Amino acid sequence: MEQLDLKQLSLRKISGVSAPKELELHALGISSVADLLEYYPYRYEDYRLRDLTEVKDGEKVTVEGKIASNPVVSRFGKNKSRMTCKVMIGSFLVTATWFNRHFLQDQIVAGREIVVTGKWEQQRMQITVSDSEFPDRGAGRKGTLQPVYTVGGKITQTWIRKTMLQALTQYGALIEEVLPYPLVQQYHLMPRKQAVAEIHHPQNTEVGQQARKRMVYEELFLFQLKLQAFRTLTRERMDGIAHEVPNRTIREFVRSLPFELTDAQKQVVTEILADLRSSSCMNRLLQGDVGSGKTVVAAIALFASVRAGYQGALMVPTEILAEQHLRSLQKLFEPHGIQVGLLTGSVTGRKRKDLLASLQMGLIDIIVGTHALIQDDVFFRQLGLVVTDEQHRFGVNQRSVLRRKGLNPDVLTMTATPIPRTLAISAFGDMDVSTISERPKGRKPIQTFWVKHSMLDRVLGFIRKEVDQGRQAYMICPLIEESEKLDVQNAIDLFVQMQQALPQHYGVGLLHGRMSAQEKEEVMQQFSRNELQVLISTTVIEVGVDVPNSTLMIVMDADRFGLSQLHQLRGRVGRGEHQSYCILTADPKSEVGQQRMQVMTETDDGFEVSRRDLELRGPGDFFGTKQSGLPEFRLADMVTDFAVLEQARDDAAKLVNDADFWTSASYVGLRRYLQQEQIFQGDLLD
Repeated sequence: MEQLDLKQLSLRKISGVSAPKELELHALGISSVADLLEYYPYRYEDYRLRDLTEVKDGEKVTVEGKIASNPVVSRFGKNKSRMTCKVMIGSFLVTATWFNRHFLQDQIVAGREIVVTGKWEQQRMQITVSDSEFPDRGAGRKGTLQPVYTVGGKITQTWIRKTMLQALTQYGALIEEVLPYPLVQQYHLMPRKQAVAEIHHPQNTEVGQQARKRMVYEELFLFQLKLQAFRTLTRERMDGIAHEVPNRTIREFVRSLPFELTDAQKQVVTEILADLRSSSCMNRLLQGDVGSGKTVVAAIALFASVRAGYQGALMVPTEILAEQHLRSLQKLFEPHGIQVGLLTGSVTGRKRKDLLASLQMGLIDIIVGTHALIQDDVFFRQLGLVVTDEQHRFGVNQRSVLRRKGLNPDVLTMTATPIPRTLAISAFGDMDVSTISERPKGRKPIQTFWVKHSMLDRVLGFIRKEVDQGRQAYMICPLIEESEKLDVQNAIDLFVQMQQALPQHYGVGLLHGRMSAQEKEEVMQQFSRNELQVLISTTVIEVGVDVPNSTLMIVMDADRFGLSQLHQLRGRVGRGEHQSYCILTADPKSEVGQQRMQVMTETDDGFEVSRRDLELRGPGDFFGTKQSGLPEFRLADMVTDFAVLEQARDDAAKLVNDADFWTSASYVGLRRYLQQEQIFQGDLLD
């Protein structure tokens, strides 16, 4: 009998899944039986019986006892009720309280056995009941760990639990092993079909942990297998571009720069130049703190590519950033006769046609742009180097489309969200990692202060003092306009307030994401020329905007932002010769909010901020796609499972470097997986 492919099997094949329910599951990202079986719970409700002598006050607990009194129901408000009765649990006479469950009144009979789950209040000897059941009705949840899934729409916990059990009953036996047997044996891993079943319905905590261990290793191993196979194949292919450029030419360009490179920048430049000169394709990640000088390193790489006879492309996430990079690169390259062009969504009509023609003919050496660069009608004469700035803002597909515009060009991706080097090497296994770990010479540390909202008058006084000395200030808000749900400062209201509160001769500007690209550019140009002294903005200015005369960054409701985002915002100042300041206004109600403010005032080192951010927020938030471009896993955790990630990386590398992997029948499944993941072009595995 032919093996069913669960990845292709329709959800309608599961008993109880109707067409409307199938659509609801699609909305949760579940498209097949395999997707459903791999839709794991994020926690469990613990219905195992406990002894009240071991339970702490305020804990959720499940206990079994005998009803000792008839229920008393009191009603209050519209459709609201409270029902209480006494329950004998062991040697304790406990008050059980149900809210809005008066319909259970007839079932609460003195002398009947009952199992209740709820919050234990030790002083009052009371349980506020969230769930209850009666043993005389047969097996219930008592003694179990019940899975809790992320649900939405018309999908309820009860329905998805029932449907998951049905899917396991119908198709659980068809779940195939994907890991090589030697690895399963070496790490004493649970068989795959057992692990999937146990994750959904663990017999106990220990078995559940064993199941999770198995599936975490599998996720990380398959992820690393993709990276290592891609890395091995691209390294073996010697059809990349070998940029031939003399050291003397590079040295002359570096000497022409208006500043001296730091030792860290020199080291990174050496690594990149070695890659450029190799006939293998470069795929390098350059990470560095805000203001560490990544752009000038990218400029040296682009210069080398142009001098070797090729074109360069720099892709950035926003038009503001593209225009700023254009100005920076023109200043560096014009004395050397290198032509730099700009392609964004705002470049249209005749101007765009002329630009594309110049690019295709090779009259433009370096093009700076947004994802307008990856449109179908953009062609290069000879693309040699692709640089992506703030790489986490682009999907892998967007970056690969730009790469395909040339004949295996070298690729340099940059990020200002630094993560520990060891984690970067494991997470970006298909890339080499370079790190700029020091500040440019002469940069003064930014002084950071945390103040309460009640001190806003003093903050305004500080703004006046800085502006009167010829400096400029940013004021950042979490929202564009007022929100009914959130009591936080918004940019439009603050703009009006500042116009009234600051002297008339101050120029106050407003910048936010709903403005057109032209409006944003106009405001930024005014701010750059110091025609505006105070700029009210949302986080649209978070990345890359560079106005050296701005010395004051004020973040309103700073506790609404993550640590890395606050650090990015702080990095917008401190770029000139004058002392700069960051003022965080916040009245955080949570302990985490207070800790964030303390971290920001204690350090301005981006790597330290990232480390503390991991501790405070947890990797789920920190390593979301928006934050860092790192992958999201169903179960694995990039930080707490880091040791497993490293082991999986080593195992995958060992496997793909073994000739048997590419030929042996034992690995057909894994090779098929790599083909499905589009690691290979054509039938290289056959």
